[in-house]
Amino acid sequence: MKKSLLLAAPALAIGAMALAMPGVASAADGSSYQAQLGALNHSSGSGSFMLQLNGSQATITEHVSGLAATFGGKPYPHVQHIHIGAKGDCPTTAADTNNDGVISTTEGAPSYGAIGTTLSTSGDTSAAAGLTLTTAPSGAGFDYSRTISLDSKTLASVKAGTAVIVVHGLDPATLSTKAQGEKSDLAPALPLAATSPTLCGALTASQMSAMPGGAASTGGGATTGLQDQTLIGTGASLITAGALAGALSYRRRTTNT
Repeated sequence: MKKSLLLAAPALAIGAMALAMPGVASAADGSSYQAQLGALNHSSGSGSFMLQLNGSQATITEHVSGLAATFGGKPYPHVQHIHIGAKGDCPTTAADTNNDGVISTTEGAPSYGAIGTTLSTSGDTSAAAGLTLTTAPSGAGFDYSRTISLDSKTLASVKAGTAVIVVHGLDPATLSTKAQGEKSDLAPALPLAATSPTLCGALTASQMSAMPGGAASTGGGATTGLQDQTLIGTGASLITAGALAGALSYRRRTTNT
């Protein structure tokens, strides 16, 4: 074997090993997903959402701000879900079929689908827990982090690109007089504002394995940092170094000859 190749081989091998490390693979194989959460229904909120898959296990980190702060004098519980089984996008104003100025949960369903997984702070994460206010993150803003198991339908929807993150709970004061007097389409004991969507974002494949800066934990999970990006950079640098070593060795050999 040529001397230049012998010099380049170790660095190339180290670079390849770095790129093959688990943290880097997860970012490259499409197992990470993200969503930018935009406002619906007069909400002033926004948010960012990251989901990293390991089999059927999903590690979730989320940051949300600008939502309704209180409900009945207490921190506003904002139930949130991974919706599945529809178009995989967020509804437009055309979805407001009864013209009350609010896209209700059922009016938005043709775009984002039914509840697949409930993003609760503890306990049940099935669709049955979709309206459990006591385990919903609350307040005008929150940082959410939890590792949960996804059922087969939610998992398939995430991988197919039809999963949508929806956060619920509007400030009644921002709604029309007509909408303020309406009951929830999901739980008639509650006002329409309590269960209508306030934030929405389609979940798409990402090359990142964690949300920049991370988030405080509200559940039983843990998050990863930006080490995957560092490892990618390290691997690429080592491969480049190997190529340069080979080129320099070849140049020296040519000069000597």
